Parts: sequence; structure tokens; C-alpha cells
Amino acid sequence: MPNPLPLLSLTFALLFVGDAVAQEQPTMPEPTPEHQWLQQFSGNWTTKSESSMGPDQPPVQCEGIMTSRMLGGFWLINNMKGDYAGTPMNGIQTIGFDESRKKYVGTWIDSVTSFMWHYEGHVDSTGKVLTLEAEGPNFMSDGKTTKFEDIYEFKSENELSIQSRILADDGQWITFVSGTANRSKSE
Repeated sequence: MPNPLPLLSLTFALLFVGDAVAQEQPTMPEPTPEHQWLQQFSGNWTTKSESSMGPDQPPVQCEGIMTSRMLGGFWLINNMKGDYAGTPMNGIQTIGFDESRKKYVGTWIDSVTSFMWHYEGHVDSTGKVLTLEAEGPNFMSDGKTTKFEDIYEFKSENELSIQSRILADDGQWITFVSGTANRSKSE
């Protein structure tokens, strides 16, 4: 009869190693209330906006759709499709919350420019307005960069006000996009 001691020792060793490995696994983080705040964007939205690139330019009407979904409870992904003055446009925006910096962070890329925007922002004290700030190419002054703001205000569960502003050379904020998004009724 073979000696059962080596087999028994191997079984105990495997159980011990398995238990030690299981104990060493780090705990995965859970979404914070700031991450959970982003969930209210989730769904399909129809958008209407007006854009103006300067006082000498007539405003341009834009319509589109925004499809928003959460990725793992931490990241909001907004996919925006529309028509800007006869030019199709597709943009992808990410928004999350950086716990170490205590700020909302994100990116924006689109099909009509080669610039990747990097956001930082906050939700106001009412809990209804998210303001994202970025620095990027100043379309009012060639070759310069300036500050921008994208402002999302929840008017209700199904209506969102959207504004984009640029900091002009004189230090004044100019709204160059103003619009609304309404949650699709099929939700």
C-alpha cells in the first residue's frame, strides 16, 4: 500500500497556498456617490442646439442624438452624433471621477478635429450642474489656446441644458453653443 502522507501533505499545501493567494487579492473599488451621479446621463437623448462662432457669423442650428452609458459604474461614455451646418459630426466623450484629485475628469474626441480635449470639473452645490473645464485651440485667435467650459444642467430627469463657453482675449466668457437634450420617450 502506498504511503498516503505525501499526497495528504500536497493537499494541505495546495489548500494553504490557495487560501494565501485568495487573501492577497486586493479589494476592488466600488463606485463612489460622484460616480453614481453620472448614471443619470444613461440613456438616449435627442439634442437641439444653436452655435455661433462670432458676432459676424450667423447662428447655425444643430440637431443630433446622444447615447449615454456607464462603463463599470465608474465611467460615463457619451456618443454624440449630429449634423453641423451640413457636415456630419460624431463625438465621443468620457467622464469619470478621480478620487485622488476630488474632480470629475474626462476626454472629448470628434470626427471634425484632430485635438483631444482633457477635462477637469465639478458638480455645483445644487447637485444639478456639471461644469467641465478644458484648454484647447482658440478658434477666435489663430495659433493660441484658451480655456473652455462645457456646462450640463439637469432641468429634470428627462431634460438637460447644454452650453459651451470660450474665454475670450478680453477675459469675458462667451457662450458659443447653447442647447437642450431630451431623453427619448422609448426609455
